[in-house]
Amino acid sequence: MSIDRNGTVGAVRPGGAREPVVAALRGLTKRYGPRTVLDGIDLEIRAGELVALLGKSGSGKTTILRILSGLEAPSAGGAEILVPHSVVFQEPRLIPNKRVWKNVALGLSGAGRRDIATGLLAEVGLEHHRDSWPGLLSGGEAQRVGVARALATRPRFLLLDEPFAALDALTRLDIQKLSLSLRAEHGFGALLVTHDVDEAVALADRVIVLQDGGIALDEQIDAPHPRKRSTPRFVAVRDRLLAALGVDVSSF
Repeated sequence: MSIDRNGTVGAVRPGGAREPVVAALRGLTKRYGPRTVLDGIDLEIRAGELVALLGKSGSGKTTILRILSGLEAPSAGGAEILVPHSVVFQEPRLIPNKRVWKNVALGLSGAGRRDIATGLLAEVGLEHHRDSWPGLLSGGEAQRVGVARALATRPRFLLLDEPFAALDALTRLDIQKLSLSLRAEHGFGALLVTHDVDEAVALADRVIVLQDGGIALDEQIDAPHPRKRSTPRFVAVRDRLLAALGVDVSSF
């Protein structure tokens, strides 16, 4: 999948060839004692594609992310990421005794690491905080640093573990907009774990709803970015996702 600078999403390369698979789940199963959380899930994510995972608490969203990142082992089947990747956590997890630029440059080596970090901080609007201590940053600023750090090694794929959940509503909207511009600039694909249905519709190319150990809905969203949330198309997609989550949308 490709994204041009106008935010238009393309499912194929020029000439009709499909983008390569960058992450895959093959018959992925995960059990905790007698409880089966994931039951034979198959999923492919292609280059440049952002896939959002929705589901109720305990549906296995974060479990998929943890298995893909190597933090947990599957009970059966497999999961793999085939390209360089990085993780953006719900909490930015900055090192308090390192300057902001050094937090961004943690995964880098060599004489150019400061310049790379400074460039990424400029992209997220924080170049003026390059030499600040993390403790002086707001929550939104700290999360922007976390995003810049994840991009420092030039990953082709990001695992996004509810990265905006702890932010206030206005800051969350700002950083969602920032994530769209960064994705257009860098072209990375991503797997986004979120509880926010509007966020999933606004950012993702596909939204997967997990239920009872499997995929209840795989919703493709072929619409350019940015997506205005009041449009009938946006509302229709949101309602389908809410219905798949068991929410009675007739009451809204």
